[in-house]
Amino acid sequence: MSPDPEDLTARARIRDAALRLFGEEGFDRATIRDIAHAAGVSSGLVRHHFGSKEALRDECDAYLARALERLNDQVRTDPSAEGVNYVAVATSMFGPYRKYVARALIEGRAAPLFDTMVDLGAEWLVEVDKQRPDPPELSREARATVGAAQSLAVALLYEHVSRRLGVDVLSPEGADLLARIGLDLHSHPTISPDEAAALRNRLPKGAGSPDEGKVLDD
Repeated sequence: MSPDPEDLTARARIRDAALRLFGEEGFDRATIRDIAHAAGVSSGLVRHHFGSKEALRDECDAYLARALERLNDQVRTDPSAEGVNYVAVATSMFGPYRKYVARALIEGRAAPLFDTMVDLGAEWLVEVDKQRPDPPELSREARATVGAAQSLAVALLYEHVSRRLGVDVLSPEGADLLARIGLDLHSHPTISPDEAAALRNRLPKGAGSPDEGKVLDD
């Protein structure tokens, strides 16, 4: 991903320090003074730029959402990336911020990041649905929401995934292995559309059923 011009500013240094310390220490334990020291600035400058620790955390969340949008834009304009949903495997982008992302999501924070992942995933599904042999039963919104949660699982379970694979999944070797695993899983579904239809017919009718008033995407 190309560098962000704002990353050379003191404001960006403060934000990056906050991302690291919020992830390592937690929001309550990380202080404005600690963040200022890590960024090489005064506490007054932190307050000048952000006003409060809560506003600084909001900026951290918004920054990660913007970074994901930029990555998505680059993938869509990259002819070599045709057919590959890099938004779904954006874990590598969160490498330096993994602890922050994991802690924030578990605490119910980072809503802009999660919502951006859902929105971008829904955009990808527009193209994917055109190639489906059967029409989707559920809305793109619903499928993209669960897909975003699944995509974030590696970041949240980083230690366990790395341990079982025998490689740091944030290393170049690990990223390559993750990409190959993802391609294999997505290109070889475990059940066929006919088997899925049979299993779906055995489910009780409920809120997720189309005949219960669920409006699907056009």
